[in-house]
Amino acid sequence: MSVTEFVGQLAGALVTFCLVPQLIRVFKLKSAQEISLLFTVLLLLGLITWLVYGISLNLFPIIFWNAIGIVLVSTLLYAKLKYGR
Repeated sequence: MSVTEFVGQLAGALVTFCLVPQLIRVFKLKSAQEISLLFTVLLLLGLITWLVYGISLNLFPIIFWNAIGIVLVSTLLYAKLKYGR
């Protein structure tokens, strides 16, 4: 793995897993009032767009990290809809 590939993988991992502490907090407190619904929906749409881009160019890191991101943001959206009121 080249340095460039490593940096790309590291960046994907950091950006993707930055959602984990927020998810833990929301489920622990059972509150998502402070989470913006618009932010969550737009982030999900952005990740889906990135996934389509990665698939169209067969770019594994883009596909891999955005697929994981979609799962995490979908979970956050679920939590927002369940605990956001």
